[in-house]
Amino acid sequence: MDPIAESLEFTATCPKGLEGLLAQELRELGATDTREQPAAVYFHGTLELAYRCCLWSRLANRVLLRLAQEPIGDAEDLYRAVAALPWEQHINPSGRLWLQFSGTNREIRNSQFGAQKAKDAIVDRLRREAGARPEVDKQHPDLTVALRLHRDKLDIAIDLSGDSLHRRGYRTHIGAAPLKENLAAALLLRAGWPKIAAEGGALLDPMCGSGTILIEGAMMAADIAPGLLRDNFGFERWLNHQSDIWLKLREEALERRRAGLQREMPEIRGYDADAKVLFAAEANIARAGLERQVRVSCRPVAAFKVPSHREVKPGLVLTNPPYGERLGEQEALRETYAELGRQLKKEFPGWLAGVFTGNPELGHATGLRSHKQYQMYNGSIPSQLLLFHVREQQGDRVDSAPRLSAEAEMVANRLRKNLRTTGKWAKKSNIDCYRLYDADLPEYAAAVDLYRSIEGQLFAHVQEYRAPASIAEDKARARLRDLVRAVQVVLEIPQRQICIKERRRHSHKASGSQYQKREEGSDSFWVREYGAELEVNLRAYLDTGLFLDHRPVRQYLHEHARGKKLLNLFCYTATGTVQAALGGCEQSTSVDMSKTYQAWSARNFRRNNLDPYRHQLVEADCLQWLESAQQNRRGHYDLIFLDPPSFSNSAKMRGVLDIQRDHGILIRQCMALLAPGGTLVFSNNLRSFKMDGDVAEEFVVEKLDLLDRDFQRNPKIHNVWKIVAR
Repeated sequence: MDPIAESLEFTATCPKGLEGLLAQELRELGATDTREQPAAVYFHGTLELAYRCCLWSRLANRVLLRLAQEPIGDAEDLYRAVAALPWEQHINPSGRLWLQFSGTNREIRNSQFGAQKAKDAIVDRLRREAGARPEVDKQHPDLTVALRLHRDKLDIAIDLSGDSLHRRGYRTHIGAAPLKENLAAALLLRAGWPKIAAEGGALLDPMCGSGTILIEGAMMAADIAPGLLRDNFGFERWLNHQSDIWLKLREEALERRRAGLQREMPEIRGYDADAKVLFAAEANIARAGLERQVRVSCRPVAAFKVPSHREVKPGLVLTNPPYGERLGEQEALRETYAELGRQLKKEFPGWLAGVFTGNPELGHATGLRSHKQYQMYNGSIPSQLLLFHVREQQGDRVDSAPRLSAEAEMVANRLRKNLRTTGKWAKKSNIDCYRLYDADLPEYAAAVDLYRSIEGQLFAHVQEYRAPASIAEDKARARLRDLVRAVQVVLEIPQRQICIKERRRHSHKASGSQYQKREEGSDSFWVREYGAELEVNLRAYLDTGLFLDHRPVRQYLHEHARGKKLLNLFCYTATGTVQAALGGCEQSTSVDMSKTYQAWSARNFRRNNLDPYRHQLVEADCLQWLESAQQNRRGHYDLIFLDPPSFSNSAKMRGVLDIQRDHGILIRQCMALLAPGGTLVFSNNLRSFKMDGDVAEEFVVEKLDLLDRDFQRNPKIHNVWKIVAR
């Protein structure tokens, strides 16, 4: 290969969706014969052009110099093709080598195997030609070889860039969800920032995070090469490196930077509500040498305004707001996007606004109509850049209520129907908390429970059921999103009064524990049930503090507890005990091993004025407590409510509870604690549960039909038995 040749073959890689922009940029830098491929652009040019691309490309990830393209059938073909190249012209035989291999074919089915075979070919060639072999070093290679196998053709190239070109060198501090530098540059280019900056227009980012958009915008406005701050490039230790060409290009870039920073710069300013992330932004800005050109300050979206310290010409508002991983987070962000829309209309008429989001429907919640949309990828996440011409407030109505798709309208119709039937029944029965929807439409697999606070506020609790494996994850999420929108529209409640609990196939560890808190700072509120006031919390835990399907069970306890002593095992938040106490229960003992739920029970007791001396709370493992109670509490209770989990292996428990296996023992232990004529109410939620025949022979076992209208679609949701001695 002649490094001084007029026309060499190169490949520039880039994030998916930026191919057209990159091809245009490469042509402006001097490339010829550009040809776009997925996440890459092929082009021709000189070695000087390749150096220029490494230094000046704002969009590329890597610049590769193609050495050869060979047909490959099997591993031997691969070895021969790589070994045929004169590697002694590219790397010192005792140097450091790294290989990147991608792709497979029918014979080469593993990229790691392909990389190993290619490495052997290079090492064997150098040992044969020069009597020495290079070391393999990923961190500090003298030469990185990039090989790509596609459709039985192998591209063999040298990576001239080294580390990915998106790593400019200024960003040592990043926020929680950093935007890569070349993607930020692409957003600015799509929004037309270079032209806006040339005309003196401002650049503002109301949710700037670690400041990447602002820094990239300032570098464009000041004509600063994005590669100037990098410590090294891949070509600098390559044997064919032309240092005189490189030093000339770098000196030219330094001069352009000096001249650019001396020009009057447009206003470039960022804001964020998180003061901590602004420390990262300030550090990055300083490392880029742009402290005088870029400023950031702490300010929420609701206070986003045009800077007033000097006259600011209308320009570009560009931001990459959070969009959340879980649907609950995404829906909660709807108000943030709506607030951004309100501020843009109020404060920024005549400006251009751009919102980059992995959930474009949140972008639409701004209430602005986008005139352009660009498809891009943020890593592996399909995303959109939405561009808006901001007009006066009267032009478009900002409305945070979602518009319903045809599919969501179908769900909304079912919700309306249920409100007319189940809702009417609940109102007539003075029931403030009930199930409105329970996967009535099988493809919308979720439950919707309504909770009305004692102040009259209505809250919706949406719990997703696990979709079948045949349903794609994105489709399941879209259906859940439709359901949530329908809930908001039909109930006419703000998004903050809707809580969504998702069940992802790759769920977090926390999702397996009902005791583990899910969100910090979630507020509880009080609801009424048959004269009791009970605390619920829709967000903090997997369960809300009130099992709605057990409403008739609690009513049963209320009606049968007068003058009796109650034992409530696995009491949860002791709502059953509260109902029994309000029904005239003389004394009660409520046992649960959760410190959290015991504290919750205590709040329920205080709210309903229960005497703590008559109504005792015990924090203990129910299995151990039952064993010890056999010694000193036999015949002590008139009414026992036993509602164990289907399965539990909590670290706090001495053993493992399997209700199908262990219910006989539990029932017999409880029956031993009953006074003559006493009653055990046994309940569980295991749908496949079968009562032990020996228990039915030993005691009188009666299945109770305790299921209200709102749960009759799913009659197996729980089992309840009344058990008395023979």
